[in-house]
Amino acid sequence: MNDHYLRYLEREHARLENEIREEERRLLPRDFLIRRLKKLKLAVKDQMVACLATESERSAA
Repeated sequence: MNDHYLRYLEREHARLENEIREEERRLLPRDFLIRRLKKLKLAVKDQMVACLATESERSAA
């Protein structure tokens, strides 16, 4: 994977974090939406870890 994709994932992770914070600040937070956003954020983090692992393997080879 390239640096552009990793930067995209980092921005997406930050965007999801902001959405979670905004939803938690609502007078009546929607729990189902918070759970969904957290799952998406975790999936993005998993992609980031996989991307970094791939880069490490390439640089070690």
